[in-house]
Amino acid sequence: MFESLSTRLEGIFDRLRGHGTVTEADLNEVMREVRQALLEADVNFKLVRQFVAAIQEKAVGAQVLKGLNPAQQVISIVYDQLVEMLGGVDETPRIQFATTPPTILMMVGLQGSGKTTTCAKLALTLRKQKQKPVMVACDMQRPAAVAQLQQLGKQLDIPVYAEPAGNKPVDIAYRSMAWAREQGATVMIIDTAGRLHIDEDLMREVEMIRERVHPQEILLVVDAMTGQDAVRVAQAFKESVDPTGLVMTKMDGDARGGASLSIRAVTGVPIKYMGMGEKVDALEVFHADRLAQRILGMGDVLSLIERARENIDEAQAAKLQKKMLSSTFNLEDFLQQMQQIKKMGSLLQIVEMIPGLNRMLPPEAKGALQDEKEMKRVEAMILSMTKIERRNPKIIDGSRKRRIANGSGMRVQDVNDLLKQFQQMQQMMKQMGNMQQKGGRRMPRIPGLPGGKGGLLG
Repeated sequence: MFESLSTRLEGIFDRLRGHGTVTEADLNEVMREVRQALLEADVNFKLVRQFVAAIQEKAVGAQVLKGLNPAQQVISIVYDQLVEMLGGVDETPRIQFATTPPTILMMVGLQGSGKTTTCAKLALTLRKQKQKPVMVACDMQRPAAVAQLQQLGKQLDIPVYAEPAGNKPVDIAYRSMAWAREQGATVMIIDTAGRLHIDEDLMREVEMIRERVHPQEILLVVDAMTGQDAVRVAQAFKESVDPTGLVMTKMDGDARGGASLSIRAVTGVPIKYMGMGEKVDALEVFHADRLAQRILGMGDVLSLIERARENIDEAQAAKLQKKMLSSTFNLEDFLQQMQQIKKMGSLLQIVEMIPGLNRMLPPEAKGALQDEKEMKRVEAMILSMTKIERRNPKIIDGSRKRRIANGSGMRVQDVNDLLKQFQQMQQMMKQMGNMQQKGGRRMPRIPGLPGGKGGLLG
């Protein structure tokens, strides 16, 4: 997410930090580069001009050029302006619930934006918040839409209301309200039809559903990878159905990210959620300040903590931490740790949330982290071992290595590499445990993650 923009901005600010003082000429040069980086990231041209002008005005007005640490002050101003452009820290991204359930959420957007999948992601998110969600299939345009929503509902054990083809979406939505009350639902999510482009029929249909069911929220689902087209789509829906919030999908695959930076400022509609992957749990609540931190390479520890608490068992993490630092950590423990971390998303996403770590990694290392196949290969080799072998890797001799390699579809050399790397990791963790016992320097703890005082992964 925002990889190219983040890399450009980090390079610009690194050069700025190298200056003992910042002259007006330095500031102008930095602003030219920031302007170019934002334009290349596909941020709206008018917005870029306003953004840069506001930064220059604040930088000069705040006497930045004479400050004790002018470079840091400039970065701070850029951060504040970025947060403001994304909606500000005071904007509440939460759903507005009805006083009498069910709360009705109407999902709108173009075909291909990920609307149906987002319905399921949102339902799962709300269920984790102790709500009782149901979904309603009102997309009668796309042949597979109803079946897709039903399949997602079955997968998540969330009830879905659907009617045969030929029924009008507005009538389906209206009849579903009585059904939702019978189900004891607290939230009802309506999946409406999309089109390949904005047209009058699409707008008329969603307007009719809105007028019939009076939803508390109309959430516009927008594909972040469509660039400035996403902004134009949002503007058209804003004029017609006046959405109460945006859900930006495919944020994990958008290297430029300009649409997400532009859309809030141009339309005035707040971003409420971000889709961060294809899995049904890959939906994040949007926070302007946290996203600005990620863009500027500052990490996002709060989101990392929330994700850890949601996906990782605290008691098991504490047990793993104890084993790590006492050098009794084995391959069975390593397998458990890997499986827990996988629930949190890709390793690259996790790394991007840790302040400073993203900047330390070379591009080839980031590529390896993004390659989930490597983790699957390691998992396959460990699963091909017996419990005794996982608990005591030292007994794995040549014949056992051949059996493990055959069982996992790997080479004996791959098994050797895994055992060697694991042995090195054990030694490193033992040294870390010894340092802690002697009162050495401790890394800050991220609750919920194994490693505790010793760092993110021990």
